[in-house]
Amino acid sequence: MLPQLTKLKPTETDNFFLMAGPCVVEDHENPFEVCRHMAELCARLGVPYIFKSSYRKANRSSVDSFAGIGDLEALRLLREVGERYDVPVVTDVHTADEARRAADYVEVLQIPAFLCRQTDLLKAAAETGRVVNIKKGQFLSPEAMAQVCGKMRAFGSHDFMLTERGTTFGYQDLVVDFRGVPTMQKNGVPVVVDITHSLQQPNQPGGVTGGRPDMIETIARAAIAVGADGLFMETHPDPSRAKSDGANMLRLDLADGLLERLVAIRKTIVNL
Repeated sequence: MLPQLTKLKPTETDNFFLMAGPCVVEDHENPFEVCRHMAELCARLGVPYIFKSSYRKANRSSVDSFAGIGDLEALRLLREVGERYDVPVVTDVHTADEARRAADYVEVLQIPAFLCRQTDLLKAAAETGRVVNIKKGQFLSPEAMAQVCGKMRAFGSHDFMLTERGTTFGYQDLVVDFRGVPTMQKNGVPVVVDITHSLQQPNQPGGVTGGRPDMIETIARAAIAVGADGLFMETHPDPSRAKSDGANMLRLDLADGLLERLVAIRKTIVNL
C-alpha cells in the first residue's frame, strides 16, 4: 500500500513498497550505482521502489563526521537520479526552510525521528503538498504518533506515512516492538519498518554509531509477517567505506536474496 505515490508509480502488485539507498549523497557516482541496482531488482520482483538518500546529514555523532557534498549539488543529483531511473526520491529535511527547498527536487520529504514532534517542520512539510514520511521518535510510544497524525491533518496533509525505527533500550541500543505496526496503522496511514536504523547502537564512546547488520533479515522478516505496508533500508556497495551509518547498512549485493525471500513471505501472508 502506497499513499499518493501510486499516482507517481502505478502498480498492480500487492507487495510491500521499499525505500532504499545510501545514507547520504557521498559523491557523484554512488547514488546512481545504488539506484540502478535497486530499481532493476524491485522491477523484477514487483516491489514499488522509492530511492532514498539524504542530501545532508544534520544529526552526526561527531563534529568531524561527513555531512554532505553541498546542499544544492546533492539535491540536483537526487533529482537527476530519480529522472534517470524513473523512480520517486525521498530525502530528509530538518527545518521548515529545508522542507520548502527540497520539495522542488524530490517527491517525498522525510522527517527524522528526533524531529517528529517539531510542529513548524511538520507544518512546512505538509504545506509543500509532497508525500511526507515521518519517523517515530526513539523516545515515543506508537500510540503517541496519533498526535503527529492529528497535526498533519490539521495542516491539510492526508498523504503521509509513519515509520517505526526502534525504541531506545538503555543508553546504547534499540529494540523493535512489532505491536507498534498495527497500532500505528489504526491512524489510517501506511506504516513502514526501518530495518537498518532499528539495528543501530548509538552513543558509542568512540563517537561513531554501531550496529547489528547481521540482524537485518530478522527484522525485515518480522516486519513483513506482521503486515507492514513498506520497508526502509540503507544499502551501500561497501558499507565499511560508507561515509555515514556504515555500521548498520546492508551490503548492496545482499539485497537481491533478501528481497526475494521477503516477497515470498509477503505472498504467503496475503494468501492466508
